[in-house]
Amino acid sequence: MFRHVCIPVALSVCISAHAANPPFTLTSPEITDGGHLGPTQVFNGFGCSGVNHSPALTWSGVPAGTRSLALTVYDPDAPTGSGWWHWVVFNIPASATMLPAAIDAHGQGLPAGAIQSLTDFGQPGFGGACPPVGDKPHRCPFAFLALKTDKLDLTASSMPALVGFMIHANEIASTRFTAYYGR
Repeated sequence: MFRHVCIPVALSVCISAHAANPPFTLTSPEITDGGHLGPTQVFNGFGCSGVNHSPALTWSGVPAGTRSLALTVYDPDAPTGSGWWHWVVFNIPASATMLPAAIDAHGQGLPAGAIQSLTDFGQPGFGGACPPVGDKPHRCPFAFLALKTDKLDLTASSMPALVGFMIHANEIASTRFTAYYGR
């Protein structure tokens, strides 16, 4: 009998605790989940003629215990055998709520302390989509992660896979949306 009394009590505590915490979300005024990247987020090179600007991003519902945030944009459909890193940003302060559009390769526009590491274009900063002509539209998941550490002890010259490893080793929650691009 004691067991039956504890289960409903535990469930009501979990439900009310969950209801008090808003969902962790990532959005963009320029890109919708399941939508397509526009010319602004397309690379300018490799046969593509986009503007190569990062989109504006906002987030909310950062989980309790978050000490820093990170963002990755990774194309798992790139025909490389290992995907393609388009953007990696880490050490975003937990108090930040947005990234403006068109952050440059030097990090102009990033919150204080945030770092952009190398991408598969060989430099830090946003590198837009540019899949091969004729490929199906590639997925570009924008993943935003809450971390349990104040900062990752890495630099702008860190390889994106290493940064990704360190992000996932310190992750407490994540949210994402996926955009597509093909040509």
